[in-house]
Amino acid sequence: MRLKISLLKEPKHQELVSCVGWTTAEELYSCSDDHQIVKWNLLTSETSQIVKLPDDIYPIDLHWFPKSLGTKKQTQAESFVLTSSDGKFHLISKLGRVEKSVEAHCGAVLAGRWNYEGTALVTVGEDGQIKIWSKTGMLRSTLAQQGTPVYSVAWGPDSEKVLYTAGKQLIIKPLQPNAKVLQWKAHDGIILKVDWNSVNDLILSAGEDCKYKVWDSYGRPLYSSQPHEHPITSVAWAPDGELFAVGSFHTLRLCDKTGWSYALEKPNTGSIFNIAWSIDGTQVAGACGNGHVVFAHVIEQRWEWKNFQVTLTKRRTMQVRNVLNDAVDLLEFRDRVIKASLNYAHLVVSTSLQCYVFSIKNWNTPLIFDLKEGTVSLILQAERHFLLVDGGGIYLYSYEGRFLSAPKFPGMRTDILNAQTVSLSNDTIAIKDKADEKRTMVHTLAWSDTCNILCGLQDTRFTVWYYPNTVYVDRDILPKTLYERDASEFSKNPRIVSFVGNQVTVRRADGSLVHISISPYPAILHEYVSSSKWEDAVRLCRFVKEQTIWACLAAMAVANQDMTTAEIAYAAIGEIDKVQYINSIKNLPSKESKMAHMLMFSGNIQEAEIVLLQAGLVYQAIQININLYNWERALELAVKYKTHVDTVLAYRQKFLETFGKQETNKRYLQYAEGLQIDWEKIKAKIEMEITKERERSSSSQPSKNFSLKH
Repeated sequence: MRLKISLLKEPKHQELVSCVGWTTAEELYSCSDDHQIVKWNLLTSETSQIVKLPDDIYPIDLHWFPKSLGTKKQTQAESFVLTSSDGKFHLISKLGRVEKSVEAHCGAVLAGRWNYEGTALVTVGEDGQIKIWSKTGMLRSTLAQQGTPVYSVAWGPDSEKVLYTAGKQLIIKPLQPNAKVLQWKAHDGIILKVDWNSVNDLILSAGEDCKYKVWDSYGRPLYSSQPHEHPITSVAWAPDGELFAVGSFHTLRLCDKTGWSYALEKPNTGSIFNIAWSIDGTQVAGACGNGHVVFAHVIEQRWEWKNFQVTLTKRRTMQVRNVLNDAVDLLEFRDRVIKASLNYAHLVVSTSLQCYVFSIKNWNTPLIFDLKEGTVSLILQAERHFLLVDGGGIYLYSYEGRFLSAPKFPGMRTDILNAQTVSLSNDTIAIKDKADEKRTMVHTLAWSDTCNILCGLQDTRFTVWYYPNTVYVDRDILPKTLYERDASEFSKNPRIVSFVGNQVTVRRADGSLVHISISPYPAILHEYVSSSKWEDAVRLCRFVKEQTIWACLAAMAVANQDMTTAEIAYAAIGEIDKVQYINSIKNLPSKESKMAHMLMFSGNIQEAEIVLLQAGLVYQAIQININLYNWERALELAVKYKTHVDTVLAYRQKFLETFGKQETNKRYLQYAEGLQIDWEKIKAKIEMEITKERERSSSSQPSKNFSLKH
């Protein structure tokens, strides 16, 4: 990946350019010390002066009012805030009309930023004050005050916190009064710029110590660059949080979110004082000290799957290479490419207006359909379908281009969804709930592209869950179905890039790729089980002779209710108590009872009860509750179906006598009043129930291998 630089021969501004901002992916505004606001049209390569500001106004920062979230049509921003050296900020329309000027600070207003909803504006100044304003320019509060100038400010992802600079310190202050303030020393020189991304929740800082750094939202350092030759004057996150750009004297750098550098360009720009990413995240603009505005397009992105490599060579051109036979195909698009994904034998590409779906079998005839909105921020693929996320919502399509669904949920914000917070399978979409930020120890996960195997990195361990469904089947043997190894070789903050076949690719914090091979046998086992080849599965486990594979087979057999295979597998891993329980299940008289007890084996008590009640086996449903000491439920069922009330009372009495306790439950006292327990009579009733069940099932004998699939 690298940047393709565009720079005019002669600058359009006579003085340094202080700030830039995009209205659409093809239109940019720039402000300069020559008091001009200039509009740039990248489609026609034309520039036009929008307005010439009064001579006493020197612009410092510009930020467009955010487009309303969840709108059906992609509309461009209509107004922006401009901060200036005269202590004011100005609300200016797209046509250049100054709607309002507000006296805000003593000395220059060094930065101004709208929150994500557009309901509030924060400004900071040379006077050391941080102020919050309404969208009409009315002062709401002075959030903080300090003795040094505040050079930069950024909103937190939820618009409830503000990050600002204080000399060499960074401070995160919540809007709520009396909330805890987070402050830490971030640089050895004055901090000039900060940015906080709403998608990945990471913070960028740039300082006069000639370094840029990446932090998490708790102030913990994730990356620190080597010192550059000159102070870092600007940093900015790409909208999706996967990349960021860094500006310095004659320097523009493209970096991965973990900090390592993709590309370094040395354009003749002077210092780059401000960086802005286009709405679609495909290009970046920089405000230059020599009057230029530099444009840089992100190209040479690569996508790989098995023996195919796809490279974005130009804005509208992709190259596909088959590394097995060195065959090359060129894919031309009408509009610029915004996002792409290569997986499951399909390449999905979104341009500014359309979506293209290519099959690896035929690159010449893609399926094409129009997009509801222009800017796709995320593409996720599963085996049967793929998912698109844009400003309007989440959309699911088949690989034939058929629209399947548009799932919604309360409080949905598509602008903060990314590959770490959304996951797609053949039957389920999982979205992380931002309302609850409690996280697991695992910081990066990936599913195998061929079967239900999951791998993850947690602290200093690399873990593979060969059969994650074990957690729903038999939680006790879950540790036996794992593969673990030391992950310290991957250094700090590694990330799983892909999990194809039995190879996992990990990207280290320095950008290098590390490949890990895992055992191929679990994937073969998955294949046998999905085809119901239980004898082959057992033969494989006997050949491999590993406890992990046997444990996976045990859980798979229980999940598929194949008791014969489950018995063999549990015996192999030494779970004798479970072997005995499975044996007792095999001797039960009806298939409904067997199914219910297999469900109980997996901890699904309620489902087991439902199976028995639907089959008319009321006594058996009461008995499983007695065995589990669910006394309230056992009595409730007996009373509801008007049978075996005395049986429940008898077992309850026996239970209390064993522990030397007196009955205190009011319902049991009520039904026990005046009732004599006759164990002989109760045993006869139970024998009669068992005989009845045998007679019912005698007409349908269980299959040879006792398989009880639904």
